[in-house]
Amino acid sequence: MLNILSRSGRVALMAAVVFCALPVAAQDNEFAAPLTELANTSLRAIADDPVVIAAITAQNAMTSGYDQAKIDALDQQWRAEVSADSKPLIDATLGTEASKFLLAAQEGSGGVFTEIFVMDAKGLNVAQSTVTSDYWQGDEDKFTASFGAGGGAVHLGEIEQDESTQEFQSQISITIVDPATGAPIGAVTAGVALGML
Repeated sequence: MLNILSRSGRVALMAAVVFCALPVAAQDNEFAAPLTELANTSLRAIADDPVVIAAITAQNAMTSGYDQAKIDALDQQWRAEVSADSKPLIDATLGTEASKFLLAAQEGSGGVFTEIFVMDAKGLNVAQSTVTSDYWQGDEDKFTASFGAGGGAVHLGEIEQDESTQEFQSQISITIVDPATGAPIGAVTAGVALGML
């Protein structure tokens, strides 16, 4: 993956991050250059893969008529399933070829990607490498500032410290477009372990 900074440079940069107020606004993200490059290279290759495009296209055909009540009901079901023994919606999503592809991409990233998930035109999960806390991302910046901004958009999330791993992370999100028309059809978000850049 990217090795833009020397080890001493990465250590100094991480030290600077530790002492700044968290979370840091995306425009103040000192990792903006390598994150944007990662979004436009590795994440773009994932987004443009035919298995991802096919999965989004199929789900858009199914969800295009969903109203907010239906979206909210699915999101509530997902949230309940996260801590339940029975997980039909989560299992169905994780069991797709697109989710298996995203898991392989995450595992092949050498620890750079901590999660990858793809959303349809409504902001609903299409596929993911790991279980997300919710099913609908449509009201969050990761979706509105990528899909909502049209093709070519890149959104950098805030720098945050993961409570369980104590690692500093940021999310990068890009719009996914129909390769035939260039029209936005969905978005993809990846969590990035900043210490691995």
